[in-house]
Amino acid sequence: MGDSSTGLRALPSPEDIRQLLRAKVVAAVQEVLEEEIALLLGSQRYERTEARNGYRHGRESRRVTTENGPMELKVPRARVRQPGGSTAEFRSSVLPRYQRRTKRVDEAILGAYLAGANTRRIRKALEPLLGESNLSKSSISRVVQRIKTSFETWSSRDLAEELYGVLYLDGIHLKVRMARRVVSVPVLVALGVKEDGTKELLSLRLVGVESTATWEALIEGLSKRGLPGPIVVVSDGHAGLKRAVALWPEAKVQRCAVHKLRNLEDHCPPHARAELRRDYNAIIYAKDGLAARDAREKFLRKWRPLCAEVARSLEEAGEHLLTFFEFPKAMWKSLRSTNPIENLNREFRRRTKTQGSFSTEDSALTLLWGLVAFGQIRMRKIDGHRHVSALLAAMKTKAA
Repeated sequence: MGDSSTGLRALPSPEDIRQLLRAKVVAAVQEVLEEEIALLLGSQRYERTEARNGYRHGRESRRVTTENGPMELKVPRARVRQPGGSTAEFRSSVLPRYQRRTKRVDEAILGAYLAGANTRRIRKALEPLLGESNLSKSSISRVVQRIKTSFETWSSRDLAEELYGVLYLDGIHLKVRMARRVVSVPVLVALGVKEDGTKELLSLRLVGVESTATWEALIEGLSKRGLPGPIVVVSDGHAGLKRAVALWPEAKVQRCAVHKLRNLEDHCPPHARAELRRDYNAIIYAKDGLAARDAREKFLRKWRPLCAEVARSLEEAGEHLLTFFEFPKAMWKSLRSTNPIENLNREFRRRTKTQGSFSTEDSALTLLWGLVAFGQIRMRKIDGHRHVSALLAAMKTKAA
């Protein structure tokens, strides 16, 4: 409390500070708008010069919602002379026509939506900052619709000019309302590795069941959009996926070493699993392909009499378990398992667990894509990425 008798002054309240900040932001934006129009006209306000390139004619009020709250602006108006001698109404690049929210507010709305919040939650979360009247349900819906429109464009884009050295395939389950019931359904995910080693989401397809037909449909969809076959496809041991990958006959296939270990452990008694892992790692972490094949033969000779199902499960993977040894050693870690796409799917699960369930199939896919497209999920380059460009160059030479 202030006390005039002691000369003390009351401290400003948080609202006073916000109002002061908002006033300074308004003044700064007004100054920028005035400078922008002065540059276009070649003269300051009330200045008469021979180089004048048009004339002002008043101002118009604009209410804009910003990250600092709603602002009332006086946007200057002018007619600007064009090269042909005619004039055109001034259009600000700082504050485009009809824009009622700044980009950062839209980004905040998108971020909240992609974090799993619905329209009601977004309004409630941003209301203290932006005010209830400045953030209507329809305005939020329009921002969210931008994601859906962009997703549709992404889903049908031409891939003929794209080239991916490595392709990871895997699935994730989400709860979606379908045929009047909430069910857990698979979403098939394709992740490609570009020439510079960066990972890029290529396709998302929600299906009723994970099968040969649904995986073939995903691969055929990519091919119809012009995608050339990759050098190597990395996937788990799903029977339908194994058969579908045959649609790319030139591509090498790498079975996920982590998934195969889990399969082996499922066939092995608990007391022997530590020994199993040691023998299996001798194969996967061998110094080269020749040493790995020697270790595999030793594994089979030892485990056939100990646990025949373990030996049969390893034999089922065949040479596809050791494909990664054909590539530069720096890439082995990235190629011997589906970890790169598993990490992406883990982030998908983490970001969607607050949703409960999705109301439609499109909303589920749009959200997953948006998490990557708008930078909510970031993916680093694969290990050994410097070798990808050389592999793709060799593939181009072979195709020619």
